[in-house]
Amino acid sequence: MKKTIFILSCAILFLSFSCKEEKRAPKSSSQMEEVMAIHDEVMPKMSTIGKLVGELKPKVDSTETGQQYEIAMKDLQDAHKTMMDWMKDFGDRFNHEEILNGKELSEEKQRWLDEEEEKVKVVKEKINGSIARAQALLAKDTVQ
Repeated sequence: MKKTIFILSCAILFLSFSCKEEKRAPKSSSQMEEVMAIHDEVMPKMSTIGKLVGELKPKVDSTETGQQYEIAMKDLQDAHKTMMDWMKDFGDRFNHEEILNGKELSEEKQRWLDEEEEKVKVVKEKINGSIARAQALLAKDTVQ
């Protein structure tokens, strides 16, 4: 358990540092910049996911409440995996120049960017939703 949390924390820390490169794209907002802005908005929440999973895991048991904790924990883990998968796929499709320097995209890559914009919006919804549900469940626990 502690090893998993440690590895998850290290991965999140590494990814958050690697995602803080300075952008040198033109001042006008491009679609690529908008996609990256969504990524940059939700990436810091990955550490919140790890923290919440750590809070929920010891509460999981066979009771109805314990199963709710398990569902919330799996929801958070799924949101985390969705973000990791999106970042990998995005990095496989676009190079550094296209992402950070506004290099012009081919027609095919423009279609890919349209797809990636929709995907990152889904990632954002999953992350924000899973965090909100887990926090509400934990808050209910402290009130009772």
